[in-house]
Amino acid sequence: MKKLTSIILIALLATIVSAQKIEKENFDFKQIKILETTSVKSQDRTGTCWCFATTSFLETELIRMGKGEFDLSEMFFVRNVFKTKALNYLRFHGKTNFSQGGQAHDVLNEIAENGIVPESVYSGKVYGQEKHNHSEQTFVLKGMLDGVIKGRKPTPVWNDAYCSVLDAYLGEAPASFNYNGKTYTPESFAETLGINPDDYIELTSYSHHPYYESFVLEVPDNWSYDGYYNLPVDDLIEVMKKAIKAGYSVAWDGDISDRGFSHKNGVAIVPETGWDDMSDEVKDSVFVKPGKEKQITQEMRQEAFGNYTVTDDHLMHLTGMAKDKNGAVYFITKNSWGPDSNDFGGYLYMSESFVRLHTIAFMVHKDAVPKKIAEKLGL
Repeated sequence: MKKLTSIILIALLATIVSAQKIEKENFDFKQIKILETTSVKSQDRTGTCWCFATTSFLETELIRMGKGEFDLSEMFFVRNVFKTKALNYLRFHGKTNFSQGGQAHDVLNEIAENGIVPESVYSGKVYGQEKHNHSEQTFVLKGMLDGVIKGRKPTPVWNDAYCSVLDAYLGEAPASFNYNGKTYTPESFAETLGINPDDYIELTSYSHHPYYESFVLEVPDNWSYDGYYNLPVDDLIEVMKKAIKAGYSVAWDGDISDRGFSHKNGVAIVPETGWDDMSDEVKDSVFVKPGKEKQITQEMRQEAFGNYTVTDDHLMHLTGMAKDKNGAVYFITKNSWGPDSNDFGGYLYMSESFVRLHTIAFMVHKDAVPKKIAEKLGL
């Protein structure tokens, strides 16, 4: 197994380049904490940000655990989720979500059932593909399932036919494989890595459910109806900050459709002045120097969730924290659009105000939750 030196240099390079670039544009970021992580990957033309963010999160967990550097197969998780999702879709007679989208827990659920494989064993790319593209695949799979449902009496072989389509688009999943001179099954490889799905929890913050209890988060991509712990927003942010400072990264689920999110410029913010009330001069400056941002309340979060201003839109991976020259906190964010997707190696800085408003939920190791909050949650 390789030493961590190369991965540290690669991971730090992207964030350092990002910090240096934005510093020239007057943000003058100073790092509070930066975590060792793996290289930025690209989800390409797929709706599988949930898997890329969570796989990056787990690779970073392995580094934190002292296991070393691994490049895990995102598409092995995706393939297994598509199988589970198909069963769910048929059992609900097509009256539930079937799409490319998902949640962080989908990866952990599949690890518990089907294990893990390395990227070198299962890339999910066939017929000479250089990039992932699931557009046709998703239409074919859903059309097939809708046909089975329309037939009103599923045959015993529908699942075999469905899996053959997955094999055609993603490749046949390995029952066993060789890795670094040893033979594994996906289950035995997962046991070797030591990832325990029960060690991870998801947290959210909405006032239409009791705080410090678990509820099924009402977003379409929570197709498995998993539970999330509900916290007041101040506690939610406290968990996020203290986790990163303690060396735990965060798999973040939120909304990036707002005009304040600019992957191109490497910044996500919530300006104090509304976009429609800004002058052209101010609009030109918001992504090149820090300004005043809105103070986000629990009520603002709830309103944005209720009127669909903030939706379950995209998952990314939080790998550090920084401050701008005015002392405002930002979360260093690893996106899954590839290292060449912006001038900052595929990273960006999301302000605390942006995160307070636009976070739907996040996943973290349960040991990262501060004791007083953990006790209230019964962890």
